[in-house]
Amino acid sequence: MQPLPEFDPEGLLIILNLRLQKFLAEAGVSSRRGGEELIQQGHVQVNGKVVRELGTKVDPDKDLVFVDGRQAKHRRKLYIAINKPAGYLCTRHDPQQRRCVGDLLPAEWSVLYPVGRLDNDSDGLLFLTNDGDFCLRLTHPRYGIHKKYITAVVGKVEDTILKKLTHGIELEGELLKATRVRCLSRNNSHTVVEVELAEGKNREVRRLFSAFGFEVERLQRVQIGPVKLGELPLGKWRTLTPPEIKSLMPQI
Repeated sequence: MQPLPEFDPEGLLIILNLRLQKFLAEAGVSSRRGGEELIQQGHVQVNGKVVRELGTKVDPDKDLVFVDGRQAKHRRKLYIAINKPAGYLCTRHDPQQRRCVGDLLPAEWSVLYPVGRLDNDSDGLLFLTNDGDFCLRLTHPRYGIHKKYITAVVGKVEDTILKKLTHGIELEGELLKATRVRCLSRNNSHTVVEVELAEGKNREVRRLFSAFGFEVERLQRVQIGPVKLGELPLGKWRTLTPPEIKSLMPQI
């Protein structure tokens, strides 16, 4: 099993001073707005003193923060890449006891949740985190984080069909569209296509090909933004490096 991540001395994963309301949100006490109300109402103590000023900053490694007598502990942010196998759900736990990506991670990382989705039949690169801002950045369409897939399609898919994938189609009230496609190999029985998406709607690649009468036999996500799956073995995980995190979240 891979070791738990070290926090980089350059500061990308080391939390310095935080606004008190942000600290409370990241500690799971409340939302930021709820934290502001707790502070203003005198429910929060820092190092034994009641704090009511919203601009107050704390050092999670040194300052002791209590809310109504109970200590609030900061949770370190974690960013994990996993090579999800087919047959695993993108969730930590499943009431029906089906296999989940959470089963592939250390038990102490139960607070992590998947960033976006990768359907049960697909494999490849998936991120997990406990950072809500990171999750929003990678999943909201307005940020345009592209994702790349290698798709094995049953049958011979001609270039005219591939071009139509980039023009987009209306299906069930949604616009499905690839930003880029590239044929990697083709014969009479199978076509292997690299597909790039800007949004990644539910089962979008499979639905695109299905609209033209083709079945996707295998779908593997190989890249999210600038981060590639690389040589990460199937079912294994690694922590994202500080440069990778910064490339996905430039404001860090």
